[in-house]
Amino acid sequence: MRMRALAGLISVVVLASSLQGCGGAGAGAGGDPGAKSLPLGQSCQTIRGELNKLDSRGVPSLVEKASNGGKLNPGQKADADNYNRLLGQYLGARCHV
Repeated sequence: MRMRALAGLISVVVLASSLQGCGGAGAGAGGDPGAKSLPLGQSCQTIRGELNKLDSRGVPSLVEKASNGGKLNPGQKADADNYNRLLGQYLGARCHV
């Protein structure tokens, strides 16, 4: 009888300690802060549309050029900065998921 009670107590302790580690696993696992909200008036679709326009103008190649130390004129730099900002918003809001 004592062995069964002891075994039951051990089971409860093991179960409780294993559940204790799961407390925050659902929200923010691995330090993930979660999805960020989009700026007022923006949606995933509007940002994707703007990114598509910049893609068709070849802006990703400008972003790559700038990241590799290449020189851009002010207009190209503005486009590359805008692309990076929009991409950050798109990915931060988890529009790609």
